Parts: sequence; C-alpha cells; structure tokens
Amino acid sequence: MENTYKSGFAAIVGRPNVGKSTLLNSLLGEKVAIITNKPQTTRNIVKGIITTDEAQIIFVDTPGIHTAKDKLSENMVKMAENSVKNGDVVLFMTAPAEKSDIHPADVDILANLAKISGKKFLVINKIDTIDKGRLLPITEAYNAACPFDETFPISALKGENLLDLRETIVKYLPTGPKFFPDDMMTDAPDKFIISEMIREKALYMLQEEIPHGIAVEITQLKVRSDKPIIDIEATIYCEKNSHKGIIIGKNGAMLKEIGTRARKDIQRLYEEKINLQLWVKIKENWRDSDFFMRNFGFQAD
Repeated sequence: MENTYKSGFAAIVGRPNVGKSTLLNSLLGEKVAIITNKPQTTRNIVKGIITTDEAQIIFVDTPGIHTAKDKLSENMVKMAENSVKNGDVVLFMTAPAEKSDIHPADVDILANLAKISGKKFLVINKIDTIDKGRLLPITEAYNAACPFDETFPISALKGENLLDLRETIVKYLPTGPKFFPDDMMTDAPDKFIISEMIREKALYMLQEEIPHGIAVEITQLKVRSDKPIIDIEATIYCEKNSHKGIIIGKNGAMLKEIGTRARKDIQRLYEEKINLQLWVKIKENWRDSDFFMRNFGFQAD
C-alpha cells in the first residue's frame, strides 16, 4: 500500500511581537514557548509537535527578525533565517500596522522571502483588533510585495481560524515518516524549558532596560530519591552590578517573586512539588561573547 502519511516542518517567522509564540502555544493547546509583551522574548528555536493519524507537523517558533545590535541578536536573526531555508512551509506572521497597509519593519523581510521558492503562507494575526474593512488592502499589499501560496487572517490569542490553518499546512507537507514519537509535544530539553519559564517571569517583572541583558542557566535538576520533590537550582546572569541589585530587589523581594511565579509554572508542567533556588551573577557583555553565547545555548548553526 502506498504511504500517504505526511510529515514536515512549518517555520513561524516574522518581526518581534507579532504573536509567533502565542500561535505555537495555541496550536498545541499547551505552553511550550514563553510569552511577554517585550520584543525579542524568543531567543532560540522552539519546536512544537502535533501528531495525528494523517500527519505530523513540527512547528518551529523562531526569534523575531530585527536589526542586530550584538552577537546575541545576530545569532537570533541567523536562527530565524536558517529556519526559513529549511522549512517545508514558511508561515510569515505579521500584525496590522496603525498607519500603513505594510508594517515598515516587514518590508525587508518580504523582499527576502520573495526570493525563496518554497511554500509560503501569509498569516495576519490580531485581526480581532482592527476594522474588517482594512483586511483586504493589507492582504493585497503583502501579496504584491511577496506572492504567498495561502493567506490566513487569524487571532492566535482567541484561536480564530487556527484549525483551517493547520489543515491547510498538512496539504502542503511531503509524504514521509514521523520524526518524533506520538506523545512528544516538543523536543526541547527539560533544562531549557525550565530556564525559559524563569526568564519569562524575570522579563515580566523587571524594568525595560534589564530583560535583554539576562540569561538563565539551570545548574541542578534532580529528583529526590526519598520524596516526590524536584530540586532545581538556577542562576540568573546579568551584565551590570546595578542590574543585579534590581533583580534581587530590596531584601531579596524581587528575586523571591520571580522564583515564586516560576515555581508555579514548573509545578504545573511536572505535576510534582518543586524546590527552586535562584542566584544572580554578573557576566559583563555576555551578549557579545562567543564563549557565553555557546554556554547559554544561543549559538546558531
């Protein structure tokens, strides 16, 4: 019997803060990518896997494409660009601009996408926030800049049109075997997921100038042999002594709050009691250090 099973990769790309990680989480029905209202929250490639009787889709959430200011930014953009080249389907995601049909930050991205011969979808997010009369001119403008195989207006937050999007992606995937087991939702290691949950809470709590200068390293992840408790030790790295003081807070209040919020998310993930210990250390200019970039897992291939 001829194999009709389909499998492949769908890369989600676009500028920062258009809802790429929200889309991934909504498609999966589970939180595998962190979300904040700050740009460049996603720093690394996060894969989310949907497996059905007909197909396996590996969604690849990528860092937002932006103008690089340091080696961290350069690697983030490179990761996104590599995903575009390697995806069976590229989901270019945008959100409507206030004063123009094409967002200015999308112009260069569209020009580069137009040179790629693979299958491309235009995914216009946050359609619940605009007048529906704007949708057609926006769609026409984007398709004029880069012809897309499919166009999907969606609301990632509310789940609008996501089932149609998923079913259409399957139509464009090649036939092939499953890449991952049926029950696997992401290939991210436990330490990566936990470090991202901690970073998410730090991003949410901290001031505007600090978040992009922090990284989180899990130094211990151990299940106790005598009790159903997981001991986790993590270090939050920052670039300046003044930032360290803000992260710790008065009498340790800020660090305690970050830890409390992160622990709740981690406990929901593992369904076990979590003992989380956090420390803060300074690594000056780590975002421009190849050594620390590799150490923190932010080095593009």
